Amino acid sequence: MKFPGARLLARIVLALVAVAAVAVTLAGCSLVEDASKSDTAKAAVGDCINVIESSAVDSKTEPVDCSSDNAVYKVAQSYDKKTECAADYTSYEEMLGGGTTAFLCLAPNFKEGNCYNESRVSGYKHVDCGSSEATFRVLKRIDGKADELLCGEDATGFHLIEEDPKATFCTGKPKA
Repeated sequence: MKFPGARLLARIVLALVAVAAVAVTLAGCSLVEDASKSDTAKAAVGDCINVIESSAVDSKTEPVDCSSDNAVYKVAQSYDKKTECAADYTSYEEMLGGGTTAFLCLAPNFKEGNCYNESRVSGYKHVDCGSSEATFRVLKRIDGKADELLCGEDATGFHLIEEDPKATFCTGKPKA
């Protein structure tokens, strides 16, 4: 014996199962996409990044504690598509299947007294001050202001971060 609504009820149950399956599949895709990102690409605003090796087309990086000497960059902005960063920021892009999966705008996070190598091609890298790679030393770090006039006469250069949070890095020769 058949009841008049049994078929309709069966269709509704099947439709609900199909919707649940699609929802699980979409959530699974998000998890798979997130799992394919590097630890650097998963970094949040305020996290810091160390550049281990870099070139114009590829970089080896890792997230590090911001108090570390190797925390050369701090994540200022994070996006899931390519965008324009402020002029004083460096960008990090991670791609998968021809599309951008992570795009980070990175602000310098130089430490007072430390030395760095500056390359127009690959950005900044923390180096030993006695190394031939050292191109500058941070003589003074001033947080909250972007003003080269605060550097004083010992400084031979400066790096300004004009976006929030503002910072001035007064620089000099690597070897004292």
